[in-house]
Amino acid sequence: MSWRPTAALPTLRLRAELLAAARQFFADRAVLEVDTPALVRHAVTDLHIHSAQVQLPGHASPLFLHTSPEYAMKRLLAAGSGDIYQIAHVFRGEERGRLHNAEFTLIEWYRCGYSMQQLMQEVAQLARLLLGLTEQVPVEAVSYAQAFQRTLGCAPLTADDATLRALAMRERLDPQLAARCSRDELLDWLMGGAVGPRLGADTLCFVHRYPASQAALARLDADDPRVALRFELYYRGLELANGFEELTDRAEQCARFETDRQQRRQRGLPAPEVDQALLAALAAGLPPASGVAMGFDRLLMLRVGAPDISEVLAFPLERA
Repeated sequence: MSWRPTAALPTLRLRAELLAAARQFFADRAVLEVDTPALVRHAVTDLHIHSAQVQLPGHASPLFLHTSPEYAMKRLLAAGSGDIYQIAHVFRGEERGRLHNAEFTLIEWYRCGYSMQQLMQEVAQLARLLLGLTEQVPVEAVSYAQAFQRTLGCAPLTADDATLRALAMRERLDPQLAARCSRDELLDWLMGGAVGPRLGADTLCFVHRYPASQAALARLDADDPRVALRFELYYRGLELANGFEELTDRAEQCARFETDRQQRRQRGLPAPEVDQALLAALAAGLPPASGVAMGFDRLLMLRVGAPDISEVLAFPLERA
């Protein structure tokens, strides 16, 4: 195996410059940088995210590499930290490909008192800075339903499962796989494989108000409980950020975690214990806030025109 880094040295220098620019962006806004552990006691329950397990010598219970600093950062918010951000290496199993490496860098931040719309505006500002875009590149915001209607001619909130399945097969999802997919799996596949790649050709495109079944840790929209106050940012067909107007209700979050665990059991996947420290923080009182995780490596890919994430990492998994 070659000892040399995959990324060219100019790309590594640009990486450092952009991370410094991100830190200055938050310093200018008086957002506090924090540092939380990469090694945590609980895996996530999310059906589509796989935590990497670690067995430390001398430690009886297994530990896990965090998939996001979200839970720890919310504990800081509940403790009164105010606005915070973190630039963190995170880890996810079963993720490797042109756009995925098992270890990657997230810029994650939380703004107290911000609405989803306010945070989207700030995300656009940081994305412009890191991508090197001028003000001439417009920003647009479309609802999840509008994005499906515009790209596929489909109403995702009301279409029946058979319609979604037929549409997925039209978009080249394997028929046998399509037959086994749940409604949410079909929607996820259509978003990731057909809708998302067609967004943001010439704009920073925010997709907002995802189906309530995909709320994760986001609040539902009080005006339309069919959807959640969740958004994603797309540019040139790549998903760059995922954000929420944060759920603060402990009971609701606990119920969602249990639903996740039940679905994981049905699929023969591990059903990890719920992080009680996060639930205790919600019970103590998480302030109204919106938060977002931005994938830094994908931003760098777009900035330098790299077709594969390995080209902007010094040592991707295969060379680690």
